[in-house]
Amino acid sequence: MNQPNVLTWSILLKALSYTLRGKLRVRRRYLPLQNQQIPEDFIGVGVASAPDPPMDNYVIQQLNQLSIKQVRLDFTYGDLTSFNARFLDRLLKEGFAVSLHLIQPFENARRMQFTDEQQQWRHFLAEVLQRFGKQVLQVEIGNTINRKRWSGYHLPGFLIAWGIAYQEIKKEQITLAGPNISDFEPFYNIGILSLLKSRSQLPDIHTNNLFSERVAEPEQFDHRILKFSWLTKLIKVNLIAKARILKKISNDFGIKRLISPVAFWAIYRIFRTLPDAKQKQADYAARYLLLCAASGSLRQVFWGALICHREGLIDDGLSDDQYPALERVAHYASVDGNLNEFQLNPSFHAIKTVANFIQGSEYIGPLTTAHRLKIHHFCSPTLDIHVAWTINGKVALLNELYRKEDLARAEIIDRDGVKLEGAALITESPIYLCWPRGGIAPNSVNKPILAKDLSIHVHIEGLHYFPIQEAGWFGMILAKNAHEAALLWQMLQPANLQRPDKSAALRHARNAIWPLPDPRDPNRQVTVKQPVKMYPHKAFLDRFKPSKAMRSWNGAVELLRRGIDTAHPVAFFEKTGDLTLKQNFYICDYVDADCSVGEMFGCFAQGNTEFISKNGKRISAEKTYSQIAYYVMNMHKRGVFFRDLSGGNVLVKILPNETLHFSLIDTARARFYNMQTPMGERLSDMVRICHKLHWAGRTRLMRLYLGSGKRSFSFKYRLPFYLYDAKVWLKRRIGRKGIKKMIHWFKQKSKA
Repeated sequence: MNQPNVLTWSILLKALSYTLRGKLRVRRRYLPLQNQQIPEDFIGVGVASAPDPPMDNYVIQQLNQLSIKQVRLDFTYGDLTSFNARFLDRLLKEGFAVSLHLIQPFENARRMQFTDEQQQWRHFLAEVLQRFGKQVLQVEIGNTINRKRWSGYHLPGFLIAWGIAYQEIKKEQITLAGPNISDFEPFYNIGILSLLKSRSQLPDIHTNNLFSERVAEPEQFDHRILKFSWLTKLIKVNLIAKARILKKISNDFGIKRLISPVAFWAIYRIFRTLPDAKQKQADYAARYLLLCAASGSLRQVFWGALICHREGLIDDGLSDDQYPALERVAHYASVDGNLNEFQLNPSFHAIKTVANFIQGSEYIGPLTTAHRLKIHHFCSPTLDIHVAWTINGKVALLNELYRKEDLARAEIIDRDGVKLEGAALITESPIYLCWPRGGIAPNSVNKPILAKDLSIHVHIEGLHYFPIQEAGWFGMILAKNAHEAALLWQMLQPANLQRPDKSAALRHARNAIWPLPDPRDPNRQVTVKQPVKMYPHKAFLDRFKPSKAMRSWNGAVELLRRGIDTAHPVAFFEKTGDLTLKQNFYICDYVDADCSVGEMFGCFAQGNTEFISKNGKRISAEKTYSQIAYYVMNMHKRGVFFRDLSGGNVLVKILPNETLHFSLIDTARARFYNMQTPMGERLSDMVRICHKLHWAGRTRLMRLYLGSGKRSFSFKYRLPFYLYDAKVWLKRRIGRKGIKKMIHWFKQKSKA
């Protein structure tokens, strides 16, 4: 049976009428509301249990550890005689405020036009309400009704189900919440509420699952609004704007409370771009809840699932192929997995920290919301709290934002509730700066600016960042601790970095690159890079860019942040106010490689079907092509446009079983997207890496690369290769190299 869409012409016309009358307009909607009270019970979590009673104990224990007393429980047919009734009894006995979400199974929801189905739904409601109705905080009706593949409802069926539920719930004088729209699709909210109003069946609480997964980070303007990405910056709909618009819709229909009963950031979605997905989930969860609080529009916000491997605050130890067929946003039916394998995710601690700091506090307002730096001011009865973070990968220096004496008096707590000693940076992972109430001036933040052009990857396990601002030099050191950072600065500071003669350098052209002993381990080396030659046009253009050292650093840390291996950064230093553009140094670990992709492709271009490295390691052309195709495709899927992907910049280690490990070097030109790299930029990378390869090899490699996207290596994909070959040919004959060859030819002729 084909399931009709809930978005009918009736819904659409009501929504259009509302919109065309200007009712969706909210002035400066993307900014938070100042001077508002955050409820004591602002944060909740969706819970479930399992047939074994020990699971009840575990869930209660973890909720108490979170210090969250607001829970949401899904309840459906058969649950009155299942473990769910036992678990609900336990929650109520333990003093939890329960939002009870009553849902129909998918197939039953599809059949709501039939009398027997209506009777079964009414009977279920009456039984549940008689047993639990007076004990729960509220009852929610509606189940992702704008997602027919999850809910099963079409519009007439939903209205029948809602009407029956409204009668039964109001008869018992219980608070009714609904209709549970998912994501930000306000036409559904307007249309459904209009129909319910016409039937005098409006809910007491308006519910909308306010996800932010459609954007790469919770602060971003949603690029998918109205399906036109170019409208993103024009209409400025971010998370705060969504909450404020939904609140206005609630107010216009006379509904005083708006809550988000389900929202999460699924691990697998984050992992598509960022490898440290669990850490990023925690960053996003904290930032999401803080922004929801700052919006001033939501009475409560619930995290979707307490225990689940994809979105839970606790990982159940299962894999993606063991995820239930029906999304947990539609029905969080039970906890799966073995209790002994459960692990707390970083998001558990992050949400606990947010709850402890902001619930019951007063939101004073934003100290800055622009330029990819966010600082929000909350006040508890005893503390002034500044919550600070940056947009992904960016960084701000605390000593540039706050006075030294203010920082000395502050207690600084990290995202997970751990006190930080000697904190120097604001990163994408939120921190809480706390003073006794009244102990910090309202205008305490100086210029709210990022460290200009600088990026870091905050979640490198076991390593920390140490800024350098000394003797006219600025830079950053990546080290295990302050002692190691001091050692690296002592041994590798610019005064000690004297570039060698050409004969002793690894490379000495536009940049000098040379090895030095690693101060951390005399058996290892680091590599130093310094610009030494600037062509006039480059010298002019580069004055408007970060130094080469900083660009190399930024490219390297962002590659690591996206799970792409590169020579590991150690430090960079740049002379403040340097007009020569040459007083800067980038230092990274030396890469132990067997060869480069350029050497391998040069070998295959000569007709060889196997590559043999200098140390005797072998690999076939076919296995080389397949692994390079996968590697570059993965890089592009993570939003990397390397821009200088020549064969010499991809170093290769040949591992056992003909497995290749790749490391990128020369990272200064790389650019990054918050989505997959566009095809034009992908081809730009591919033509460079394939340049030394013969056409048979190019064809095989590109078929493997494009085949993963189900494309063929047609003429439109071959054309960039032809153009690049022509460009190189002209450059060699007419460009700088061509001119040098011409001069050399004339010299030889004159000698003859």
